Amino acid sequence: MSSKRRLMAAALTVVLMAGLGACGGGGGQDDASRQDSKVSGDSAGDQYDEGTDEGVDDAPPTVSGLRNAVRHLPRKTTKATRPHTVRKCTTSSKSGKSGRSTRTCKTVRSGTETYTRVVHQELWCVSLDDVDGDTSKDAVWYEVTSATYEEAVAAEPHTPLSFTPRTTTPGCNP
Repeated sequence: MSSKRRLMAAALTVVLMAGLGACGGGGGQDDASRQDSKVSGDSAGDQYDEGTDEGVDDAPPTVSGLRNAVRHLPRKTTKATRPHTVRKCTTSSKSGKSGRSTRTCKTVRSGTETYTRVVHQELWCVSLDDVDGDTSKDAVWYEVTSATYEEAVAAEPHTPLSFTPRTTTPGCNP
């Protein structure tokens, strides 16, 4: 590849990355308009797809209470199909002194391909009773890290626990 083409490819990559970074959003006022999508669940309750930010802002810094129950929801995937696309290019030559040719490329569908779709990510959940000393708050589910989950599994029921949850996600509810 010539240095001129390499330079053009690098410039295109930079422009593409900047454009995609701008599309990623960063906490603007439009964040409230984003809706989380729910994926119909199985007997384990409702699950949320991998792109959700459900509950991220509602997580208290640290919670404490009595260990009630634990739940591990493994990652769930399914096979799906999508259109397979290929890039087809045509070259046409122009008559004249320069004898240059032009190349036109476009993406076209060419059959289908199978891929693994993630229905929901792996979740580790812990349920507490008497959350922060409030006896009316029983059986509150929190999404936690795998390390916190392992500590809760090792603890006896009604043992006092204190941890920082990842979220208070509805995906953990039975």
